[in-house]
Amino acid sequence: MTDPETTFQREPVMAQPKESDGAVSGDEVPELYDSDADEEQWMEEDSGALTVTCLFCDTLLNSVQDMFSHCQADHNVNLPSLVKRHKLDDYGFIKLINYIRSTRCSGESLLGTSEECPPWNGDEYMRPVLEDDPLLQIDIEELCETNGLGAPISNRMDLDPECPAGLFLRAQQAEERAARTEEALARAMEDLHKLKLLAQNLVMSADTSRVSLSTGAVAQLQEDEDEAYFSSYGHYGIHEEMLKDRVRTESYRDFMYLNPEVFRDKVVLDVGCGTGILSMFAAKSGAKKVIGVDQSEIIYQAMDIVRSNNLEDTITLVKGRIEEVELPVKKVDIIISEWMGYFLLFESMLDSVLHARDLYLAEGGSVYPDQCTLSLVAVGDVQKHQERIAFWDDVYGFKMACMKKAVLPEAAVEVVKPETLISEPAVIQTIDCNMVCISELEFATDFNLRITDSAQCTAIVGYFDIFFNKNCDHKVMFSTGPLCTKTHWKQTVFLLESPIPVQSGENLQGRISIRKNRKDPRALLITITLGDKKQTYSLQ
Repeated sequence: MTDPETTFQREPVMAQPKESDGAVSGDEVPELYDSDADEEQWMEEDSGALTVTCLFCDTLLNSVQDMFSHCQADHNVNLPSLVKRHKLDDYGFIKLINYIRSTRCSGESLLGTSEECPPWNGDEYMRPVLEDDPLLQIDIEELCETNGLGAPISNRMDLDPECPAGLFLRAQQAEERAARTEEALARAMEDLHKLKLLAQNLVMSADTSRVSLSTGAVAQLQEDEDEAYFSSYGHYGIHEEMLKDRVRTESYRDFMYLNPEVFRDKVVLDVGCGTGILSMFAAKSGAKKVIGVDQSEIIYQAMDIVRSNNLEDTITLVKGRIEEVELPVKKVDIIISEWMGYFLLFESMLDSVLHARDLYLAEGGSVYPDQCTLSLVAVGDVQKHQERIAFWDDVYGFKMACMKKAVLPEAAVEVVKPETLISEPAVIQTIDCNMVCISELEFATDFNLRITDSAQCTAIVGYFDIFFNKNCDHKVMFSTGPLCTKTHWKQTVFLLESPIPVQSGENLQGRISIRKNRKDPRALLITITLGDKKQTYSLQ
């Protein structure tokens, strides 16, 4: 669901943070700890000055090492091994500790947790359960290195630190620690926007439920902060464009009409129902009750539309945000929604669908569409690059190259000419709407584009595919790719500052990270790295 009148820019709808709010500027990295203080803390723990409460019972131990030994001996839980199995970083380890302390789970249940989506993934577990908990001050690298018991895992020789071999070993260890520190810093920078929100909340003693990332930043927006977003969907024009998008609308219709057994006698929730078209498809497919929810003013027209089609006995429409309304039922069997934005995740409406899923979906129920993929492809369009970027080198005889810095970060939404594609596409992310966590909608991944034509690569282009598969005898899908029928989503173009020469048969390797803009969680920040060049683009 996207606004055709705001292809490139949308005014942020969240209030700008004031200096007194304790916000950290985008270029600053907060100093998270003091190394000397950490060393003193460890000395205190080693000397038994602190008491550490066991994670699984009320036993008090004299040190962190004693606590780990106690957990292994009395509760059959080797925490360092658990950390390694789940590949936890500092961020994940903190959530694990607070999850155990807050839920009082048993060691046996902990060992059986899923590695793909463990129960402590929610960012509400970033809030400490115990004040000044010594376990939250542990160096995760050192923990894994020593197995938590103070003795190194590797069989290193006891060498005199002053002899040549000892000096070499110390240098080697220092080099290894430096490499680990660099990796940790890279991970920290990747999650910096999350840490800023959490740090601001803790420092200002604000209500942590207000910024809980487990429910999504969108769920925390106040009504006035989100007014511009919903107002854009109150105008008939955007709904006309979406309804006339035959690829979009007929795919939903075919999925429901060709699979009536999925909807027969089911209770259906339509999140962001708009004009009610999906609700009416569901009703015609045999649903016994359909509830449509929408915050925009278009829902009043939807009510008239439902009555005009004599479906008011089946369809109930509710005005409001799904995060705030009270539904007339406790559980639903199916959730349908057309939530997709530019580059799939723009507008963050999937956050609202997942909120509804976790709150209302009955066991065995399903969200539709149930699967999506996000893909990239390389483009060589020298003319387009000349028009948008190289143009600023000479504007009526004047140098305006500085304008590139303003133009380049704006991701463009436009139809890409198929003949300009110069690589095979690559899927960078697959989303299972029945399983994905909100925190997983922000991610970083490597990509590899197989070049098919020797050319100048001028842009990386993104698009998505949508699938209706679960429990369907007749599976339906559609694509927004440049080789398929045009949709109102078009494609998202990330222009490169300087074209990259590529040869047919070679691989163009890179890395992409996608995260919400902390000032406007409905907007996206996309960072693409190719070789030693890195560029961050905004989609808002």
